[in-house]
Amino acid sequence: MLTKSQVEEVLQTIKEMFPEAECELYHSNPFELLIAVVLSAQCTDALVNKVTPGLFEKYKSPEDYAAVPQEELEQDIRSIGLYRNKAKNIKKLSASLMEQFDGEVPRTREELMSLAGVGRKTANVVASVAFKTPAIAVDTHVERVTKRLGICRWKDNVREVEDTLMKKIPEEEWADSHHRFIFFGRYHCKARDPQCPVCPLLDLCREGKKRMRHQEVKHG
Repeated sequence: MLTKSQVEEVLQTIKEMFPEAECELYHSNPFELLIAVVLSAQCTDALVNKVTPGLFEKYKSPEDYAAVPQEELEQDIRSIGLYRNKAKNIKKLSASLMEQFDGEVPRTREELMSLAGVGRKTANVVASVAFKTPAIAVDTHVERVTKRLGICRWKDNVREVEDTLMKKIPEEEWADSHHRFIFFGRYHCKARDPQCPVCPLLDLCREGKKRMRHQEVKHG
């Protein structure tokens, strides 16, 4: 496991690599962000971003989603994985927003998690991006990168990864670090083809060193 100073070095390095890291889902307000994050479950941001411009043109408010027939909404998001389930959740959460929150997206993680289709990760993203609440959302990139680097343990579940990162990263850096880890995982430390040979963190990375040794043995 990395020491505190090594974790600081990791954070500083990925900050230099991806200084502009931010949420890549298209949105212009908290409600659009909520819809986009719900759509992005088990699906790439790039695919969601192909669908949402037309979707947000057609539906402006929770009332619009609540009023549309389920089948029509399904057709509008058909190219996204799990579209039937997501359409159902979007209609339900829109109704909840109208009934319980005056049509506004709630600000706290607990209230957000009361909405259909909104788990802890989605709630953390919305709270952090829309309302600047300190939070770390653990998606597949964050989990993979922090375990490979040895900031978290391989056996940690998603909640344990989140708790570990909250302990090891200063609170005011949670949101930015979350986006940088995502960029690092999406564009550099990829699932199938991590850029170990050119990685500035190779010296700190147990997984990277192991991969490089395997390469050497393979190419002998």
